Amino acid sequence: MKEQILSHITAACPFRDTLHWYSTVDSTNTLGKQLAQQGAPHGTVLIAGQQTGGRGRMGRSFHSPQGHGIYYSLILRPDCKAEELMHLTCAVGTAVCDAVEAVTGRRPGVKWINDLVLGKKKLGGILTELSVAPSGDVAYAVVGIGINCTHSGTDFPPELETVATSLSMEGLCADKAKLCAAMTEALYKLSRELLPQKHAIMERYRKDCITVGQDIAVLRSEETRYGRAVSVESDGSLLVEYADGTREAVSSGEVSVRGMYGYV
Repeated sequence: MKEQILSHITAACPFRDTLHWYSTVDSTNTLGKQLAQQGAPHGTVLIAGQQTGGRGRMGRSFHSPQGHGIYYSLILRPDCKAEELMHLTCAVGTAVCDAVEAVTGRRPGVKWINDLVLGKKKLGGILTELSVAPSGDVAYAVVGIGINCTHSGTDFPPELETVATSLSMEGLCADKAKLCAAMTEALYKLSRELLPQKHAIMERYRKDCITVGQDIAVLRSEETRYGRAVSVESDGSLLVEYADGTREAVSSGEVSVRGMYGYV
């Protein structure tokens, strides 16, 4: 599979030189953090055919069966403070949308903050994890991406059957090697633009974010509030207006959001 992926990546993309393929791993993000701590360089790409312990945001699991999806992590070492990188998940979301569109001809949306969506169902997800030095500088970031490619409806566990989809289920090309290559190219481009082009990246994310303009429920551990998603702030937080007219910028680290009438 590695050679198939590399055959679709241009020689100008240096991330091809640090790309690794695994048949099965516990979690590409867990492995990515281990390798980053051992000194793995900026641009190290880890791709697996299966995850036995795939992870999502807020401690959730990510369903990762053999042969049906892309399970992908990237190690980044941006030279910046942690507060300058709060938009990373949004930036990766837009880059992955670029890659999917390039391969399939159809652009997904993003359900704030990290779910890739097609046909009002979840196509995949993004998990970003930072290691921050005592100085506040980013030591490394590991970006994990999972995309459902060739699943049929029966390949999902019962709790996901009504909310999950795949490229195949949406009638799209599910060439995993081409999509891995397109993701690698898009993420290399992103790595160069991440800080200097932050404003433009966030403008693109706002256009991709299907949550903006929707009536939503904001779920905290002991509270649910209802409002309308107004916009996404420059740090990736979601600006919500509640029924009483008050507004709040909610952080992805503290809340989940769902549509008033279903998953999206």
